[in-house]
Amino acid sequence: MFTFLHAADIHLDSPLTGLSQHEEAPTETIRVATRTALTRLVDLAISKQVDFVLIAGDLYDGDWKDFGTGISFNNEMRRLEAKQISVYLIYGNHDAASRVTKSLKLQPNVHVFPTKHPATFQHATLPVSLHGQGFATQSVTENLAESYPEPKENHYNIGLLHTNLGDREGHGNYAPSSLPQLVSHGYDYWALGHIHIREIHHEHPHVVYPGNTQGRHVKETGAKGCYVVSVNDELETSSCEFFALDSVRWQNLPLDCSVLESEDELLEAIRDQLSDSLRAADGRLLAVRLTLTGNTQLHELLHADHSRLRAECQSIALDIDAELIWIEDLRLKTRTLIDPEELAKQDDLTAFVLEALTAFDPNALPAPVETLMKKLPSEASRALQASLKPQGDAEREAMRDEISAIVLQAIATSDSAE
Repeated sequence: MFTFLHAADIHLDSPLTGLSQHEEAPTETIRVATRTALTRLVDLAISKQVDFVLIAGDLYDGDWKDFGTGISFNNEMRRLEAKQISVYLIYGNHDAASRVTKSLKLQPNVHVFPTKHPATFQHATLPVSLHGQGFATQSVTENLAESYPEPKENHYNIGLLHTNLGDREGHGNYAPSSLPQLVSHGYDYWALGHIHIREIHHEHPHVVYPGNTQGRHVKETGAKGCYVVSVNDELETSSCEFFALDSVRWQNLPLDCSVLESEDELLEAIRDQLSDSLRAADGRLLAVRLTLTGNTQLHELLHADHSRLRAECQSIALDIDAELIWIEDLRLKTRTLIDPEELAKQDDLTAFVLEALTAFDPNALPAPVETLMKKLPSEASRALQASLKPQGDAEREAMRDEISAIVLQAIATSDSAE
């Protein structure tokens, strides 16, 4: 009988992190990625001839840097208005009324739910009632859905809600709700936003997260997009189909090095993995984080020459397709085949070095270095400290692994040479 499109977390003009700091990266594709996703959303809505579009919060990513963000959105909404497609929108924690201080008059086909109380919109020509409430401030911790109106009889009822369903860890206490609560409310479809992973939590009634429309960093991997939902003459949800909208596809790519015996074998395996991943990306820019794993004889080589190896990987990526693949990072999670306890049996000096290596703390600089830093000019001292002291657990662990690999390789090589 009718169809609609459900999207959320567009984060229009939000920067993609992890690529833009590289001078050689395809910056233009990255810069416009969220706008491209919105354009593809509108293209999809028009091609599928949907009757209306839902945006369940976080259309924006905080206040605009300039009015270009609002102009871009309005231009896309004009395209929908020309096809008589209505849009229903709630604001979430990133585009709460208190955060987005700039504004432009929206197109007549865009209906925004209030932020002080829940409200209902009736579709102009369809037996559809849409219920929702946006965020007045960034931090909304009350259960908004508890106050949503009762479903309208003989209508298809949709609830738009920006929420942390089930109080999921790591996603903040934003308008918390529970699945039993939403299922029992009586609506036919809950159009959720806030979680950037697409999930259908329940069917009949449908409780759905579409995820965000464009992954913004390497933790948001895989296809990103929206759902197109069909409703039959009995006002029942008959299908809920996902469509990808992203132009930059993020991927975590692990590679087991335990069976590899040389750097040439490693680079060839990386080439094969990148080629396979690019084919699966279907013409999108592929941003890859490579993680090398496994107990391997290459461990010491990898850590001793990490920068060069990363450059080799990027060179391979450019060779495969200079426009469509980029290495976001190369992470080393390999383990050595060298047994430190066996090395320690060689002599007392080796045992002493290995004991010191075990006790090594990247946060604590040796006393002579600390003394030197105090005597240097403040600017030079800060620069030296920044280069010697790691920032965060990941960098600290990487420094420890790199130093350990270099020392173990040096001891093992010295022993074999004798």
